[in-house]
Amino acid sequence: MDLRRLRYFVAVAEARSVGKAAERLRMAQPPLSVQIRKLEAEVGAPLFRRGTRGMDLTEPGQALLARAGEALALAADGVEAARAVAAGRRGRISIGYMFALANAVLPRLIPELRRSIPGVELHFAELSASTREARLLDRSVTVALCMPAINHPEIQVARVGAQPLMLAMPIRSPLSRLGAVPMAKLHGRPLIALPRPEQDPASSAVTALLRRHQVVMPIASRVETVHSAMSLVLAGEGLAILPACAKLGAPQGIVFRPLRDATDSIDVAVCWRRDSHSPLIRTFLKCAEKVVAPM
Repeated sequence: MDLRRLRYFVAVAEARSVGKAAERLRMAQPPLSVQIRKLEAEVGAPLFRRGTRGMDLTEPGQALLARAGEALALAADGVEAARAVAAGRRGRISIGYMFALANAVLPRLIPELRRSIPGVELHFAELSASTREARLLDRSVTVALCMPAINHPEIQVARVGAQPLMLAMPIRSPLSRLGAVPMAKLHGRPLIALPRPEQDPASSAVTALLRRHQVVMPIASRVETVHSAMSLVLAGEGLAILPACAKLGAPQGIVFRPLRDATDSIDVAVCWRRDSHSPLIRTFLKCAEKVVAPM
């Protein structure tokens, strides 16, 4: 049913006069009468009869009026909902994040998002080095907080901060008694490594660090996530060179120490599909920049 014609019907029913309704609608009376007749033809019954006090509704007219207001209100709500989503005031955003960033970022990021987009539904998904790219590409997450940035032609990246590299070790390790660990002390010690460079550039930073200081650390194990690396470190399988924020989620028994004469870091980035035009991404990026940069 034509919503404009339905709106005309409601105006005539409320005014009980075609003439008064036409004035309210700012249109001529004859075209309004034509629209009412077309609506009656569509319904298959007369909707009005002339009474002593003007236009009275017939029983079919009363039945239609009982639902017409609701239909027009729903249509208006639908238009407003679409406008709100387009403007980024309402909708849903699925946020992916790397485990190493969870404790350092989410407690500050989520309240900031709640303040900035209170009408938006937030969903969260933990990502790993092997899943983060796929989750963005298949659109199961809208935006991802990654460390380091994803390198893919279909993914847009914005750097929002950086995390220095630190040495993670068991508290019983002799190195834990040092305030900062000289790079030479790492030579020959087993390394719990993150994914290979071709899978994730994070380990490239570690490789470059070791190569620059001419340090060789045989790889004891390669793991998918930072928390897996810390579990193996705790078990005594080796040491791990991890971003500093990982210490916030470290289990009891693991300590982090800075590396002497090494200022290497890993970028923290917001990543999303290049063809995504959701206004919520811009808002998320601003919130992420606000909370991640001071870390």
